[in-house]
Amino acid sequence: MTPASLVRMLALGAIWGASFLFMRVAVPVLGPELLVLLRALLAALFLAAVALVWRRPLRWRLHARHFLTLGLLNSALPFVLWAHAAQALPATLLSVLNATAPIWGAVVGAAWARRWPAARVLVGLALGLAGVAVLVGVESLALPAGGHWAVAAALAASFCYGLSTTYARAAPGVEPLANAQGSMWAAALWMLPLWLATAQPVPMPAPAVAGAALALGVVCSGVAYLLYFRLLADIGPVRTLTVTFLIPVFGTLWGVLFLGERVGWHTLAGGSLVLCGTALASGWRWRRAGADES
Repeated sequence: MTPASLVRMLALGAIWGASFLFMRVAVPVLGPELLVLLRALLAALFLAAVALVWRRPLRWRLHARHFLTLGLLNSALPFVLWAHAAQALPATLLSVLNATAPIWGAVVGAAWARRWPAARVLVGLALGLAGVAVLVGVESLALPAGGHWAVAAALAASFCYGLSTTYARAAPGVEPLANAQGSMWAAALWMLPLWLATAQPVPMPAPAVAGAALALGVVCSGVAYLLYFRLLADIGPVRTLTVTFLIPVFGTLWGVLFLGERVGWHTLAGGSLVLCGTALASGWRWRRAGADES
């Protein structure tokens, strides 16, 4: 891995880890539905500008059904689930629960192929669930009412990523930037009626709240997609998977530094179990990750 790729990898982990911090700041004021609608619109506008500069057409009519499906599974549904969960859960716990996504992806992939999951996938799933049990079992002592539903929403959001990954692999090939932009426009379309149905008066947001919403859309969705697709092209999918292990680290760091969250033994123990389960379920290996990919 070149120094430039390493910097991009660290930046992507830091950005996606910060998304939980920004949600915790913005969602109490804007509400989940409005926040997700703004996030999708801001990301779509940013990516549209990039596509215009790079002269990459979207071809919406040709891939409309694909964009709508990907936008629902990979953006609208998980984003709104995360936003609801962020009303009750600390950023540290959210970032660790996010790391279960590759585990669900491996399970969904096996079901999609109509085969029994490999032994390592089942062991990884068991370790991941054990980690979640450790985290939630201790956190439940401090969670507000409805905290367990928030945990379920976060796990469901991670499951959506598993579904979207499996779908994307089976879907017709679409240029990565078009996938990113098209799915964000589609996510905004999915969120618009939901926001209209649940709209409540929103006070003028403070600069910190407006900045958090802007960062979620432009940085955590728009810029992050560009970094992610560049890494896929430069170092391949296996080594790009390493970002899964960085997100909880940065999510915990930002939560401690900016929100004053505390990290106990259960965070380290549960997080370690989840990450070990993720490594097993995804088939990730240190030696393989460091090897050249064809």
